[in-house]
Amino acid sequence: MAMELEGVDDLSLHLVFAKLGPKDSAIAACVSRQFRSSASEDSLWKKFCNQDLNLTDPVDHLGNPIPSFKETYQVWRRAFGMYPWPLLKRVKRCWDRLKNWLSTNFPEALETLRNGASEADIEEFENVLKVKLPLPTRILYRFHDGQELKGGYVDSIRGFPLGLIGGYTFYGQTVNVYLLPLRQVVSETKSIIQDVDFSRKSKFIVVASSSTFTEKVFFLNCASGQLFVGTAKLRDDGEMIPCVPGALIKSVHECNTEHQQDAMLLWLEEHVRRLENGIIKLREIKNIRSISLFPEEPPLCSTAITDGVCVRASAVFLPELTDILDSSGNHQFAYSIRMSLQDEGCIINGMTFNSCQLHLRHWKVRANDHVVSVVNGEAVIGKFPLLKPGEEFVYESCSSLYSSVGSLEGSFTFVPGSLAYPEGSPFEVQVARFPLQVPTYIF
Repeated sequence: MAMELEGVDDLSLHLVFAKLGPKDSAIAACVSRQFRSSASEDSLWKKFCNQDLNLTDPVDHLGNPIPSFKETYQVWRRAFGMYPWPLLKRVKRCWDRLKNWLSTNFPEALETLRNGASEADIEEFENVLKVKLPLPTRILYRFHDGQELKGGYVDSIRGFPLGLIGGYTFYGQTVNVYLLPLRQVVSETKSIIQDVDFSRKSKFIVVASSSTFTEKVFFLNCASGQLFVGTAKLRDDGEMIPCVPGALIKSVHECNTEHQQDAMLLWLEEHVRRLENGIIKLREIKNIRSISLFPEEPPLCSTAITDGVCVRASAVFLPELTDILDSSGNHQFAYSIRMSLQDEGCIINGMTFNSCQLHLRHWKVRANDHVVSVVNGEAVIGKFPLLKPGEEFVYESCSSLYSSVGSLEGSFTFVPGSLAYPEGSPFEVQVARFPLQVPTYIF
C-alpha cells in the first residue's frame, strides 16, 4: 500500500490521511519523508481536532493557546492519555453544549465555572476522602472544578441564583442547586457525614447542593457511580433517593471497556438536553435571573386557553421535603401556574373585555388516576390577580400525594373587568391536567 502511494500528489495524500484518522496518520508518517510531510500539515490536524474535540482554535483544555493544531492534538493526548478517548470526547461534548447554552442565555452563570482540576488535585482529593472517583466524574472535574459563587448573593432565602442546575420557589422558600468545587466537596462531605448515619466505609461524597437556606444535597456514590439526593429524613435516617436510572450506569471504574457512564455524566447530559430543548428555562424575578426547573413544554407542562385567558401549569418533585418511608406515603410537589390574558382580551359571548380578575379556584387532585382530593376556595396564595394583555401572573404552591404518580387539574373563576367593577358574568377558565410524578431523573 505504501509503495503504491509513493509519488501520489500531496492533495490526494491529505485526503487519504484524513480518512485514516489521527493514530494511523501518525503511524504512516514514519514510512517516508513524503508521508511525514503530508501527515504534518496543520490543516490535517485542524480537521482531527475539530472531529475529535470540536476545536476551532488551537487551545488546550484550559483555553490556553497552542502554536499549532498538531501540537494541540498532542497536548490533549498527553493531558488525557490515561482515560478512554471516546469517554473524554463525550465529557467534553457535554461541557461544550452546556457552555454554549450558558453563553447565549445565561452568561453570568458561565462566569462562575472554575478551571479544571489537575490530576494531582484529584489524587489529593481522593486520598483525603479515601474514595476513587468514577472515570466520567473524574474527567468532568478535569474540565471544570465546579462553580465559584463569588458575588451575586441575594440573601439567606434566595442565596446565589447562578446555580447551573437551578431550582424553584414556593411559599417563600427557594432552592437553587450549584456544582461544588473539590475543596468544598471535601468540607461538605466531612461535615455532613458527622450528622448523617453513614458507615465509616461509605463512599458517598457531596457533589451539588442548594445555596439557599432550604437544604437540598446531592451525593455521588463513588463505588457504584449512582447519584442520590437527600430526603426530608436525610439527617434522621440517612434517607436518599437515586437520581438516575440505575440500569444506565456501567463500567464506572474500568478503562478497557467502552461506554463508561456514571450517574453524574448522565445527569448533566439530561440537564443539558432539557435546557437546549426549552423544557426548562430561565426565570426572572425582581431583576434576578435563575434556571427554573418547572417544565415549560408538554407533556410535563399543560396549556389551556379559555375565552382568551391562557393558563400554563407544571410541577416539580421536591425530594428534600419527601418522606418515602412514611407509611401513609408522603411525596411532595411544587407546582407553578402561569396565567395571562391574550392581546385581544377576554371574549365572553361575543363581547370583548380588556381585563379580568380571578375570584375562585377549584382543584381536583388524583393519585394513580383516583381522585383523592377536591379543593375549592377564594384567591390563589391570598391574591386576586387582575389580568391585562401583555402581562403574566405567576404563582407557586405545593401539593402532597401518598403515591409517586398523580395529577392536578381544575379551573379558576374569573370576572370580566374587575371584582370591584364587574363588567359581566363570572366565567370558568380551565387548568388542563398536568402530572405530579417522581421523575426518572431527579434534579
